[in-house]
Amino acid sequence: MTPNLPDFLSSVKLKYVKLGYQYLVNHFITLLLIPVMFSILLHLLQHGPCEIIQVFSSFHYLNSLQIICSLFLIVFVSTLYYMSRPRAVYLVDYACFKPPAMLRVPFSAFMEHSKHIVKDQKSVDFQMKILERSGLGEETCLPAPIHYIPPSPSMAAAREEAEDVIFSCLDKLFTSSTGVKAKDIDILIVNCSLFSPTPSLSAMVVNKYKLRSNIKSFNLSGMGCSAGLISVDLAKDLLQAHPNSNAVVISTEILVPNFYCGKERAMLLPNCLFRMGGAAILLSNKTAYRRRAKYRLLHVVRTHKGADDKAYNCVFQKEDDCGIVGTALSKDLMTIAGEALKSNITTLGPLVLPTSEQLLFLLSLIGRKLVNPKWKPYIPDFKQAFEHFCIHAGGRAVIDELQKNLQLSGEHVEPSRMALHRFGNTSSSSLWYELAYIEAKGRMKKGDRVWQIGFGSGFKCNSATWKCLRGVTSVNKDSPWVDCMDKYPLHIPEVVEF
Repeated sequence: MTPNLPDFLSSVKLKYVKLGYQYLVNHFITLLLIPVMFSILLHLLQHGPCEIIQVFSSFHYLNSLQIICSLFLIVFVSTLYYMSRPRAVYLVDYACFKPPAMLRVPFSAFMEHSKHIVKDQKSVDFQMKILERSGLGEETCLPAPIHYIPPSPSMAAAREEAEDVIFSCLDKLFTSSTGVKAKDIDILIVNCSLFSPTPSLSAMVVNKYKLRSNIKSFNLSGMGCSAGLISVDLAKDLLQAHPNSNAVVISTEILVPNFYCGKERAMLLPNCLFRMGGAAILLSNKTAYRRRAKYRLLHVVRTHKGADDKAYNCVFQKEDDCGIVGTALSKDLMTIAGEALKSNITTLGPLVLPTSEQLLFLLSLIGRKLVNPKWKPYIPDFKQAFEHFCIHAGGRAVIDELQKNLQLSGEHVEPSRMALHRFGNTSSSSLWYELAYIEAKGRMKKGDRVWQIGFGSGFKCNSATWKCLRGVTSVNKDSPWVDCMDKYPLHIPEVVEF
């Protein structure tokens, strides 16, 4: 069917009107300065160089004391500005954990396993429905103790999983092209939400790599899937206070002690979604890394909705009626996540959006306040602020909801969908698998801007924005996508409701 010609022409006109408006507003200062500079040049051409000579000759009337004071003032203001401005934080490199193929969990194996453990057909059928709708593929992985029937969680097994994931990431990071060694690390931050042993996971890293005794070490727990960006924010603040320093952030989730073996449906959801994963990120404020770093951190915006009881309880670790510990996900989770996202982008928008979008948002807000409260609020076009989006791969519903709310294309959410399909919900490290996907596809160009969005229990929505300092044109040999990039992106069929 051919499109209606008048409608097509009107849509094309509207498109170019919007582009013209955006160009005019975003380049208003430049467009204003061009005629001013042209008139000055024209004036000089008309009156010749005599006026310029007269201006320079007027400096002879200044005495030497005035010149010295002026120079001192310029140097003082310049020094004050240089000392007070924030230090640049660079992402030098990062590495993601790639589970061995022997740990993968196809749907059939997962369901057979579930039948022997849960022994409740309704619960088994429920998990099958969740898996079919989850967006996960057949190659996601779970740690070895969960493959046993029954699972054999223990402190020793949990530590072994933590060592496998964390040490694998750090080994890749320290052997990468950065040239950074373990002894060069000044700050260490490890985040893992549900497994918090003594000694801590950060102490485990210090012991393994024999890090310096004066290292600033932090271990974050209980902060959910958005803890990775919280760790980046903490590293940023520490790097502001400690010049010439390197920081390593490790993000992971340990699954062995947290696999739920009961029948409570809200607690069975995490079993279907969460899989093995982890990432190690090297951050630095050293100017020497400016040329070698991949990205520069622009902004971190954190939103906490924990004051609201519904938000606080929507992701909650507790015991079920039989005394079995699990993490329950509320039915209100997506609604609460949407509200947290709105609060977050209200703060982030003025920092990143061009003037044209901010002006439209302001006019919409004024219109709703003064004219008609029922007017639909204007959703800013974040595609003008960012070329790439890394949305936490918490599940298919999370990605669908953000794609709809932010009006993103299929290509914008492709990294999130493919990371979810290949690796599952890897908690706080999922954002780095998505960034690695964009790089592996060769889409990351110098100057591109990236928006990472994470959600976590509490309830929290956190954002980090980055600017690419050097383009990535080939797949890194340590990339988790190196052996499967050719078959992605895959077409993931939509869920059909009967």
